Amino acid sequence: MTVQHSGGGPAARTLALLWRKTQPAQEKLRGRKPTLQLDTVVDTAVALADERGIAAASMGNVAKALGVGTMTLYTYVPSKEELLDLMIDQVLLERRLPGPGEDRPADWRAQVELYSDETRATYSRHPWLSGVSTIRPPVGPGMLAAREYLLSTMFALGLPPARANLAALAIATYVDSAAGGEAESDLIERSTGQTHDAWWHERGDLWENYFDVDRYPTMTAVWNDGEGGGTSYGNGTREVTAQAYRFGLDRLLDGIAASK
Repeated sequence: MTVQHSGGGPAARTLALLWRKTQPAQEKLRGRKPTLQLDTVVDTAVALADERGIAAASMGNVAKALGVGTMTLYTYVPSKEELLDLMIDQVLLERRLPGPGEDRPADWRAQVELYSDETRATYSRHPWLSGVSTIRPPVGPGMLAAREYLLSTMFALGLPPARANLAALAIATYVDSAAGGEAESDLIERSTGQTHDAWWHERGDLWENYFDVDRYPTMTAVWNDGEGGGTSYGNGTREVTAQAYRFGLDRLLDGIAASK
């Protein structure tokens, strides 16, 4: 799967689109009402990506689905790079994260859990997100809503601003990365028609004919302990992934709490 990158469009034009401060160039020049809504364009692209993968959300396919010419679509979204940013930010905005003054869980850990649950659910609904690098993110309402939510959670914990920022970034990095990994995992199982457990089972010969207990004594000790630590240690891949995620998030939050 080829990784795509957000943030590739012209800055001023992309920002205007993300924050809906623009109108179609063609309609603006002619003084006519737009025949399409930008949200409809983005929703259509997202639906194509959900159904057939991110590559299906091409300008040509989106235009065809909307019943307009490709050149007409370009008057609404001038490039595929900008369309990608709009798609990402729109699905991230699906996360039901309370804004300022809105009711939220009383406990700060429960607030982080809400961010975790909403983010992982969003990636599950839109697994194509796992194939997009957001190192240069789409700085729209979806991204900023999440930043505001996590920062306000860290402020409520009593962390000073600089430390609150680092803690919020650490949580987002951990949760978003795990959510992307889970979505990619689902995509691989769907595209290959084979579960990860079945894939590992096919490679069971590794343990009988290749694994050297003297070379890997710690792995052997984990196996002999009996509690398991990976699919090759007796548990299923989904179970182990869930356990590892839970363990990591709990320890991360413990560390943040101790830094007050």
